[in-house]
Amino acid sequence: MHKHNKLAVINIAVLTVSDTRTVENDESGKLIKALLKEQKHIVLDYKITKDEIPLIDSIVRSWSEDDQVQVMIITGGTGFTKRDVTYEAISNLLDKEMQGFGELFRSLSYTEIGPKAMFSRAIAGSFNDKAIYVIPGSRNAVNLAMTKLILPTCQHFVEELNRQ
Repeated sequence: MHKHNKLAVINIAVLTVSDTRTVENDESGKLIKALLKEQKHIVLDYKITKDEIPLIDSIVRSWSEDDQVQVMIITGGTGFTKRDVTYEAISNLLDKEMQGFGELFRSLSYTEIGPKAMFSRAIAGSFNDKAIYVIPGSRNAVNLAMTKLILPTCQHFVEELNRQ
């Protein structure tokens, strides 16, 4: 079995995509940062941006060129309203998609919220040797994704991306 260093500290950038959230009321962003800090990971950067592909694209490209950033966690903009464009912005950038992430997220969500889980367009993958996770913006979705999928795998993902 391939083992990874579960104690590795990861440098992470967090992006909340929303037309209405501010630093004060971004409960999902606060939760992501708190859960990362509990695990001793480093939040290198945190931003909030509007639901617009060029804005999301610009931030992700900037972080992808920062040698310190290893993982990006993006929350919000994953639904089906006209303004929800995070999936489009990120899926167009990814070098490789981790299909299992979205599948597992929706499967786990189904046990909590039923068939509405299929409306989530959660996605993960790599871009420029950085791990990217995209999750819905609700606190429950963030908690589920962080505790069941992201925190248990982010060190392994970083190791995989850095292996020769």
